[in-house]
Amino acid sequence: MLRGLAFALALLGTPVLAGLEDADVTILSFGELDGWDKDDHQEALGVFLDTCRDLDEPLWRPICAVAAQQDDGKTFFELFFRPVLIRDGNDPLFTAYYEPEIRGSITESIRYRYPVYRKPPELNSGEVWLSRRDIEEAGALRGRGLEIAWVEDPVELQFLQIQGSGRIRLAEGGTIRLGYGGSNGHSFMSLGNELVRQGVYNPHQVSQKVIQNWVKRNPEAGHQLLMSNPSYVFFRRIGKVAADKGPLGAMNRSITAHRSVAVDPKYTPLGAPVWLEKRGEEPFSRLMVAQDTGSRVKGAQRADIFWGTGDKAGRLAGRIRDDGRMVVLLPIQRAFAILPEE
Repeated sequence: MLRGLAFALALLGTPVLAGLEDADVTILSFGELDGWDKDDHQEALGVFLDTCRDLDEPLWRPICAVAAQQDDGKTFFELFFRPVLIRDGNDPLFTAYYEPEIRGSITESIRYRYPVYRKPPELNSGEVWLSRRDIEEAGALRGRGLEIAWVEDPVELQFLQIQGSGRIRLAEGGTIRLGYGGSNGHSFMSLGNELVRQGVYNPHQVSQKVIQNWVKRNPEAGHQLLMSNPSYVFFRRIGKVAADKGPLGAMNRSITAHRSVAVDPKYTPLGAPVWLEKRGEEPFSRLMVAQDTGSRVKGAQRADIFWGTGDKAGRLAGRIRDDGRMVVLLPIQRAFAILPEE
């Protein structure tokens, strides 16, 4: 039973997004969403409710209060939201990411010799700081006690940084859960793209395993390849997330495989439901929740889908690079408020 409708709508009067002057905004009907009637809306509602715990802004409180009383997710979303298609002129691009699990140790050794660092206290957010070469090759952070653990493979470490979170399976037993702790502010450079640029591989041949094997076969050139990416990510140790839960996203809430997406918050507010129509080899249409962000996720029709934890999720995530359409679900008044004035 839907209760509190009038109360909820009365509080939804001002725009939720700013800076959309150059965007093309269109309000759609739910009937225009491909496959809308076939999705598991109740499952999506559960993910949205989990996110509600971190939505303290007045615009979301009444919606979340009503959502907690619902047993019909489809009816809830259709009554309280409107689908809004936001385009910025760039082609849609949907990729996927995952939570790596790699081997490591809490002590340094010949086998485990690549440190995983926490953020130095003097590094400010947004600051362009020391490069990867300074940190990994010159050892600028050695001896400062910033090591969380050591891992055995530098390629796995760099892919851990690309994903922004992960788990280290310890030689001593147990695991360490890692969350994003900050970056050195340098632009990301793709290892795969660099190998393609050098003529080593064609684009369709590149994967994490291919890069890993190439670096092992070519240690000197492999080291230079790793150093070609100046971006460096720091981590923080996370101790309060259950093993069966996903990593923490940008909202400091565990994300859910196949239901959570990283978005550009300039166009899609964090916490909002998102309808994603992904094309490609394995197309799907699914109601998801915008729970994360990423330095490579920029644009109105750009999203990164969380695919799960471990090697299998990583292999599957690495194959996804598709077009399609993303539609954000906004509370009714908010949806109409962002329409440009005629």
